[in-house]
Amino acid sequence: MKIEELVKAVEGNVVCCHENLKRDVELAFASDLMSDVLTVQVDKLVLLTGLANMQAVRTAEMSDLPAVIFVRNKTVSEDMIRLAEDNGIVLIESPYTLYRASGVLYTMGLKPVY
Repeated sequence: MKIEELVKAVEGNVVCCHENLKRDVELAFASDLMSDVLTVQVDKLVLLTGLANMQAVRTAEMSDLPAVIFVRNKTVSEDMIRLAEDNGIVLIESPYTLYRASGVLYTMGLKPVY
């Protein structure tokens, strides 16, 4: 599934790295605990989180994630955008709850990690 499809599905707003919207993702992981995210060792993974701070983007950087969806109308800071741009990570803001966004993406065929 292309990242651009995820954006539409969660009524998202792409904050940065529009040039990477054609990248593929196959799996999703929903968490506000970045230590849990760091234990996942898979490719083509998108992170859904309500943790809108630098730690979330740093975790995405360390885990080579192509995209992060921030749920519950969380907004990203300029520092987060700069770090994401440096690493080509698509940042998406969504009005959906974590539960709803996860459900929508699951029904579209995005696979869970576990």
